[in-house]
Amino acid sequence: MPQGQPSVVPTDGLTTRQRRNRPLVVLHTGEMKGKSTAAFGLALRGWNQGWSIGVFQFVKSAKWKVGEENAFRALGRLHEQTGEGGPVEWHKMGEGWSWSRKQGTEEDHAAAAREGWQEISRRLAAEQHGLYVLDEFTYPLHWGWIDVDEVVTALRERPGHQHVVITGRYAPQALVDAADLVVEMTKVKHPMDAGQKGQKGIEW
Repeated sequence: MPQGQPSVVPTDGLTTRQRRNRPLVVLHTGEMKGKSTAAFGLALRGWNQGWSIGVFQFVKSAKWKVGEENAFRALGRLHEQTGEGGPVEWHKMGEGWSWSRKQGTEEDHAAAAREGWQEISRRLAAEQHGLYVLDEFTYPLHWGWIDVDEVVTALRERPGHQHVVITGRYAPQALVDAADLVVEMTKVKHPMDAGQKGQKGIEW
């Protein structure tokens, strides 16, 4: 896509403006870090456009205070006080299933994941947000806790103009096929390879 020009112009009957403004399903997957970071970068752009932002974290522990959460909550308060940007909601769906399974059974976690997805599905039907970030959502799909076909159907049939960004490893092929933009993060080099652990401001 040199200079932002598409390589193909489909014969779909849409005008350039209509095609440009289609709502997208974006998928960030792969083994390397940066998937969530890129998704929150998109959310920042959406907030600047005045969109309602809905963040739904599916794996990270509910007790883990990530930097992006604090920043987006601050942006939500700024919107409430001044009208700048858009409204922000941040929800943690569960207790950190993949990294901290200290409480509850797997079925408990699966039920919480399904309940979280049902809430998102209701919001999509109601056109509640302009941009949804479903952070680490590929994991409950990969584990079979949430039906992939149900998710794909809901995404394809969502009304209005709602962008959805999904992050996480092991994205099911059906989700890859349904997405409009798919990025796979591939590791070339990582500080952990040299024995360095994560640090403030970089990992959280």
